Amino acid sequence: MEQQETLDLFKEQQKYMKGTHLVTIFHNEQNLYSVVRIRLEETNEEYTEKEAVVTGYFPRIHENETYIFFGGLKEHPRFGLQFHVEHFQKEIPHTKQGIIQYLSSDIFKGIGKKTAEKIVETLGEGAISKIIANPSILKEVKKLPDDKAKEIYETLQQHQGLEQIMIGLSQYGFGPQLSMKIYQVYKEQTLEIIQNSPYKLVEDIDGIGFGRADDLGRLLGLSGNHPERIKAGCLYILEQDSLQEGHVFLHAKDLIIRVQQLLEENSREEIVATNISQEMIHLTEEGKLFVEEDRVYLPSLYFSEKGLITNIKRIMEQTEYENLFPESEFLLALGSLEERLKVQYAPSQKDAIQKALMSPMLLLTGGPGTGKTTVIKGIVELYGELHGCSLDPKDYNSENPFPIVLVAPTGRAAKRITESTGLPAVTIHRLLGWNGVEGFSHNEDNPISGKLLIVDEVSMVDIWLANQLFKSLPEHIQVILVGDEDQLPSVGPGQVLKDLLASEVLPTVRLTDIYRQSEGSSIIDLAHDIKKGQLPHDLAAPKGDRSFIKCSQNQVLDVVKKVSENAKKKGYSVKDIQVLAPMYRGNAGIDSLNVMLQELFNPPVNGKRELTFGDIIYRRGDKVLQLVNQPENNVFNGDIGEIVSIFYAKENTEKQDMVVVSFDGNEVTYTKQDLNQITHAYCCSIHKSQGSEFPIVILPVVKNYYRMLRRNLIYTAITRSKNFLILCGEEEAMRQGVQRGNDLQRQTTLCIKLQEQFGQESVPTEQTKVEYMQTTEEKSYYDLLFQTDPNIGMENVTPYDFMVESE
Repeated sequence: MEQQETLDLFKEQQKYMKGTHLVTIFHNEQNLYSVVRIRLEETNEEYTEKEAVVTGYFPRIHENETYIFFGGLKEHPRFGLQFHVEHFQKEIPHTKQGIIQYLSSDIFKGIGKKTAEKIVETLGEGAISKIIANPSILKEVKKLPDDKAKEIYETLQQHQGLEQIMIGLSQYGFGPQLSMKIYQVYKEQTLEIIQNSPYKLVEDIDGIGFGRADDLGRLLGLSGNHPERIKAGCLYILEQDSLQEGHVFLHAKDLIIRVQQLLEENSREEIVATNISQEMIHLTEEGKLFVEEDRVYLPSLYFSEKGLITNIKRIMEQTEYENLFPESEFLLALGSLEERLKVQYAPSQKDAIQKALMSPMLLLTGGPGTGKTTVIKGIVELYGELHGCSLDPKDYNSENPFPIVLVAPTGRAAKRITESTGLPAVTIHRLLGWNGVEGFSHNEDNPISGKLLIVDEVSMVDIWLANQLFKSLPEHIQVILVGDEDQLPSVGPGQVLKDLLASEVLPTVRLTDIYRQSEGSSIIDLAHDIKKGQLPHDLAAPKGDRSFIKCSQNQVLDVVKKVSENAKKKGYSVKDIQVLAPMYRGNAGIDSLNVMLQELFNPPVNGKRELTFGDIIYRRGDKVLQLVNQPENNVFNGDIGEIVSIFYAKENTEKQDMVVVSFDGNEVTYTKQDLNQITHAYCCSIHKSQGSEFPIVILPVVKNYYRMLRRNLIYTAITRSKNFLILCGEEEAMRQGVQRGNDLQRQTTLCIKLQEQFGQESVPTEQTKVEYMQTTEEKSYYDLLFQTDPNIGMENVTPYDFMVESE
């Protein structure tokens, strides 16, 4: 009777509807979101209709069977009253006779009334719950064949198991959507895993952090210095620091201290450092950590650095490009190109083109206006000239592929290369054949095709993606990496461009002279001042292409609105105007700015379609930003599009609301459940703007942003501006931010390991210095950790077993 007592308690404490399934209006097999009409039998809601619509996350339910749904009535703006389900349960018989009839019904093939009676006599009125909880209990039923016992359990699991799991998860505080996500990962083992290893949730379930798992662990008695809790804490700190701070490793001392702090926040017990050290050893043995000297890595990051270095060395060992063309031939071809393009290359640009064509690899870096794009076009044109190959992609096919491959981290950056060279360019993810679930189709066993690879905006490439790209390169390929070392580093871990430049092991050309835009471009001048940590004394003085409007934080919305209105009156479209900000919250944050700008550029109008998702209203004509990679639809994180259509559920066969977004002509459809993949883009973060340029950039800078304001952030923001830059806010905040260098140094070992690999003597930096513990107690557990062979338990593991996909 335990199950019935639980059900009765739920019915006393919560609103519920009990009814028989009539028709499934909508069911999404991926996230199990369902809309179902039931014939109402019983409810404690003030509801008098004979039928009701229930919505929530549950599996496809069975026809003519009775379910009890717990939740509450809510008014839908178009579909009226609906019962929103938080958890549910299929009604099962709770008397002996009812259970016998149930087990001997057509649902259970080959189980007759006598067998059902034996099961109930042996296991009692709680038979069904007992079988679901422990299928081996059927062994107690005399003369019940194993195959029939298995079939009974599997049938119950199909009809009852999920409901039991959902109820169990709800008792642990998980909502229906998160419960379904957990169930889809663990299936019938869900409750067993949660009860025995709650901290696995942190590793396996997106959306569950350490705090949530720790609360659950405490309920289950896994508190204090419990080994599973300590292991989870170690992995959590490393993952957070790689994803949020960009570190590739942490020093063991720092990791131990950080884990102590994390675990002691929610525990009355002192967390012993030696226990943490011991569990770090166990994690290493399990292949979940990698330890080298005093550095602790996630294996995917350690092997990504190692793999990238190996493949850079492989590329650099190519010797066929040295003296490939006599200098006289190169200079003759260059002169002919200058005459044809009507350009005059500066000495540093000539040097870059020559090194690019006569080296296996080149790093090309420079700030805005220094001619990186001009050099790229020169390299491409001269490559075709010297190699005697056509630059028309139509002259090539799958058997004879186009020799020049142009890529960038984002779609907008790739589009810019295409516009400047006239040649096709794609994102790195698309080049490598990334499809999300299955990973990349190109790797060391299936390399890409091409003889010359040019990668633009390399500062945006994290260590995971860089490794995947380089291990997918064929033999006999030249590589040119182009980027601005003063921009923000990648969102993901590592600082690939910065480390490659700092290592000084690769041919490098730094462009410093300014050529882009008209003479005296104040935007370009400002950018180069900021690179030096300076601001011009006349920052607030109006210029032809930029201005600074002084205002307080509370005035930012009004100022941005007035500037945008003026630009709109002058004929600029919403695509031309981009507001950038470093933070989402606050009255001068991205969220507030987007609400105001949507009202300005795309206000509600009778007949204009709109759809509400959470706190956001999406309208046809809205400017939106893609937040995640969708390679199957050729749309990637950071792409900006426009909502061109909205379809309501009653208008389509899918019976659900849908939004269609056009990304430069590529239309992508989102169901309402997928709208968390986009957001408004009237204002976007500076990180999301990388790789893009806009005719007009409006940049508020106030002291409330101080936590985010740094030189490279401000530099990146203003270099997004192509024609006009409007700064608004507090001049002192701008000065403080520019003077504040990048004090968030990322911990990586790419630079020093490259120097070791190429036989160069490295100069210790703050990043590579090791701080050793001094006290006897600290020394004991520090030594304990580093006496461990870092390869324990990894004899049959390859580096790429640990690869995870970059966003």
